[in-house]
Amino acid sequence: MNITEKILARAAGKKEVSPGEIIEADIDLAMTHDGTSPPTIKTFNKIAEKVWDPQKIVIVYDHNLPANNIGSAEFQRITRLFARDQNITNFYNHGEGICHHVLPEKGFVEPGKVIVGADSHTCTYGAFGAFATGMGATDMALVYATGKTWFMVPESYRLEINGSLNYHTTPKDVILKIIGDMGVDGATYKSVEFCGETIESMDVAGRMTICNMAVEMGAKNGIMEPNKPTLEFLNERISHKFQIYTSDRDYEYEKEYYLDVNSMEPQIACPHDVDNVKPLNNVKGTHIDQAFLGSCTNGRLEDLKQAADILKGKRVHDDVRMVVVPASAEIYNLAIQKGIISIFIESGAIVCNPGCGPCLGAHMGVLAPGEVSISTTNRNFKGRMGDPESEVYLANPAVVASSAIQGEISDPSDFIK
Repeated sequence: MNITEKILARAAGKKEVSPGEIIEADIDLAMTHDGTSPPTIKTFNKIAEKVWDPQKIVIVYDHNLPANNIGSAEFQRITRLFARDQNITNFYNHGEGICHHVLPEKGFVEPGKVIVGADSHTCTYGAFGAFATGMGATDMALVYATGKTWFMVPESYRLEINGSLNYHTTPKDVILKIIGDMGVDGATYKSVEFCGETIESMDVAGRMTICNMAVEMGAKNGIMEPNKPTLEFLNERISHKFQIYTSDRDYEYEKEYYLDVNSMEPQIACPHDVDNVKPLNNVKGTHIDQAFLGSCTNGRLEDLKQAADILKGKRVHDDVRMVVVPASAEIYNLAIQKGIISIFIESGAIVCNPGCGPCLGAHMGVLAPGEVSISTTNRNFKGRMGDPESEVYLANPAVVASSAIQGEISDPSDFIK
């Protein structure tokens, strides 16, 4: 079996499982946020009185925090009362950050676990060797009530990435290139296993970025076998032993994909599809109105530092507003201590509290008709960040920073001697 099948077999209480098989799995951890908790609660209240295990549920406020309208305020009130009534103590509603960074940061994510979240980017946790996938509110309500759910064991793709990334080519460019090659439906309901020397040498932040966007090609989950930096990250946050699963080396995958990144330049996903990917040189010079640095894809300390290295001693273009949102309060504090936040403020960028920010077009950076944003987020669908007549380009943090200075999509290498 491969890593995903071994994890699902353990969760189903079976010696082995095979692709296409329907299983009932015990859930190790369930997560909802301020946007998905209320519909989950509404359905839960129709079928049960008490959650199966309050210690295995985590609720995070991140999408609309602080509440930006009466509706989001009411959603948060409903969830707050539910958490109190159900004795859910793993409740983060004071600006701790984006759920997909808070959970690993707080030690909830472990290798070999089955984790479900009422958010499509729950697949981020595959970077730690966990089976993690998103689901809708109705399914999550049943998990809340029973601690179980069903899966069809997915077929698996093996994506081998080799080579060394150039200075301003990042893990974000790797996953954009893969999605551009495979298409937004190229891995629908597949388990996508990332491996190769590039993945093995990659830091935790980069691995999270890649697994985060596995869903953008339709994958059921993205997953990696933990490497040394990942184990160091986990051991700093988890005191007990955990089990690591690896794929059998003779496993036959449904499909294999190979990518050599040695000569790859930064990649840009152009409007309005994530697989509309072009090399940076093909879109240089495109006017922008907004530059956004943050999100569950690229709001980590490494991302902030990469952008700050470009912005130091420079100013954001007069025609551009740059919005920076750290992924978590811990990252925010570290960025303050390292002088990164000061660089952003001195450059003319707007720094907001940890959370999802402009990513979903809710607040703190909504686009007007005809405006163009370059963003480190994971989606550029029509209307994703504001008006349906606006446009979103996806890029890595260095490209976003250099573009903010120039007022147009630009190459960050232009700012390095």
